[in-house]
Amino acid sequence: MTDATPRLHALDVFRGVTIAAMILVSTPGSWESVYPWLEHAPWNGCTLADLVFPFLLFAMGAAVPFALARRRGAPRPSAGSGRPESGEGRRVRRHVIRRSIALFALGLLLNAIQTPPPIHLVTFRIPGVLKLIALVYLTVSWITDRLSTRAQIGVTVAALVGYWISLAGAPLSAEANFGAVIDRHAFGSHMLHPLWDPEGLLSTVPAIATALCGVFAGNWLKERSATHRAWWLWTAGAAGMLTALVWDRVLPINKHLWTSSFALFSAGAAAQALAICYWVVDVKGWRAWELPFVAFGRNPLAAYFLSVGLDAVLLRWTVAGAGSLKAEAYRTAFASWLRPCCGGEAASLGYALAYVALWGVVLAEMHRCRVFIGI
Repeated sequence: MTDATPRLHALDVFRGVTIAAMILVSTPGSWESVYPWLEHAPWNGCTLADLVFPFLLFAMGAAVPFALARRRGAPRPSAGSGRPESGEGRRVRRHVIRRSIALFALGLLLNAIQTPPPIHLVTFRIPGVLKLIALVYLTVSWITDRLSTRAQIGVTVAALVGYWISLAGAPLSAEANFGAVIDRHAFGSHMLHPLWDPEGLLSTVPAIATALCGVFAGNWLKERSATHRAWWLWTAGAAGMLTALVWDRVLPINKHLWTSSFALFSAGAAAQALAICYWVVDVKGWRAWELPFVAFGRNPLAAYFLSVGLDAVLLRWTVAGAGSLKAEAYRTAFASWLRPCCGGEAASLGYALAYVALWGVVLAEMHRCRVFIGI
């Protein structure tokens, strides 16, 4: 069966840059010495680190129209067009469900790897990044497959406005908002913090809206003529960011709660970044620089899971008289010479860049050997 929907090179590059940035902000040499722009905003506001996760959800959403078309083996009719149910459609939905379950299970495994032993089941964390991705992927795939574009826009608007309403009338604090109340009833002691979790259930709603914005971008790049794709996508992203900045006056941009203004702001920024990637890679054909990022982008799950898992192992692997293996490697290879001349933040960033480069080499070799780990 031929691939009726070719890959969008810009999307692979965009996703690869996002994964590399996620590893960068997740694995500094020392959390005690990190540049402010590489840390999450303390509460309201937005930093580069805050944009990484929504960029990944946006990229996932943008890939959904292409993935569904490839799974069906032909360009799919418009969603909601009254197409009769087919065996192929049922197989696609079973694949989506299996993939979502596998993502959720891998998220639990990653939580177990990151939890210092002994693991106590009564406090073992259930929410997390991969679990939220699983729920968003399952929901967005169903919405994209079954609803028309107009209905998808309606769902996105309803999700953003509805979540805004759910936060109204209560202080925007980590423990007191409505989402934290739901999470305490749903998860009990199985959260990152005693009274709340940044990847809670209710915050999945605006995260779905972020991914649906990616779906709109993916459809735009797939179905429109190449002449104006990048320009209009960039303009739409700018409009979304400006709208979010106005919304910020009444509903602060806040990644911890994934407020509706943050969902729109991050989606707008992601749309602009994807538009630039599309113009550079697919329109102008400047691809000499793309290979390292394509390697990350074609193996995003392996890159994230293995890099975060190894970082957790290095933190617990102790060296006699020197603490963890990671701490020793950081002190010897980076802090010993970078800290005196450039400061602790530069040394910590140097370690993170080297760690990203290490995985870049691994993933580039996997890409060369055509080894792609998916579910």
